[in-house]
Amino acid sequence: MNRTLRALAGALALVAIAAPAAAQTTQACPDKPVRYYLPFPPGGESDIAARYQQDLLRKKCKQEMVIEYKTGAGGAIAWQQLNALPGDGTNVMGINLPHVVLQPLEGQVQYKTDDLTPVYWFHYTPDAIVVPEASPIKTFKDLVAAAKAKPGEITLAGSGTNSANHAAHEKFNQLAGVKTTYVPFKGTGDLTTSVIGGHVTGAMSYSTFAIAQKGKVRMLAIATEKRLPQFPDVPTFKELGFDWIDGAYRGIAVPKSTSPEARKRISEMMELLNKDPEMRQKMIDGGFESVDITYEMVPAFMADRTKAYMATAKQMGLAK
Repeated sequence: MNRTLRALAGALALVAIAAPAAAQTTQACPDKPVRYYLPFPPGGESDIAARYQQDLLRKKCKQEMVIEYKTGAGGAIAWQQLNALPGDGTNVMGINLPHVVLQPLEGQVQYKTDDLTPVYWFHYTPDAIVVPEASPIKTFKDLVAAAKAKPGEITLAGSGTNSANHAAHEKFNQLAGVKTTYVPFKGTGDLTTSVIGGHVTGAMSYSTFAIAQKGKVRMLAIATEKRLPQFPDVPTFKELGFDWIDGAYRGIAVPKSTSPEARKRISEMMELLNKDPEMRQKMIDGGFESVDITYEMVPAFMADRTKAYMATAKQMGLAK
């Protein structure tokens, strides 16, 4: 009898533990399909992450995430249309930093940073410099030497203008004391052929690009605190003597007309996906660095990042 009671008590305890978790999952799951608009073409980091999220939402919530592309102008085409979407809690859009801080400063886009309503930031991709595997440039030191020998002739591809890649390119020029030329593409997916084919010297890209194209490109340096397990021989910028740990942040924004309650629900949905062990492992394997910036944390996070990006904006001539 005592053994039976102990077994029953144990079972009830397990139910008590599992019930809140199940309730939390149910609450975070949407009750309708989610339309997820991406500002960059297929094949880039935004698309890769969205496909992970799409698969996991289907598994965890039995609900669809319909991915659509609104590309052009380095993401600006999508972001200037965001607030025209219905704010019914089913429409979300991918959003990137520092793009949405730097682009409006130029005055050529039809949106302002404050027009956007981020509700969750889920990862960042560390800056990395890569060259084709067949390039005679074997190390970061080689790249700097080549750039100093022929100012302006070294070309580095990147995703978009006034983007994370563009800002990182300007940072490289300043820190290394060189002059190289930035070549913007619509997205990471679009620049792949040019980099591998040697049509540009290399790319100011991300760790994710180096992993996706491993064997076809050579990474020279990366902006992380420690070396990546996938590239144990590639030094960090910090090791090379540069104060550089940064990259492109990605998250989710909603139309301004979305209610506070719906904003929080979407944030909870993204948090449910982002903290899943399967998602975490995919991020690690793909070279992404996970962050968990929830709806309540967004204002402070945006204020901190905006302050940091304004210093970069001065270097780029976008601010005084």
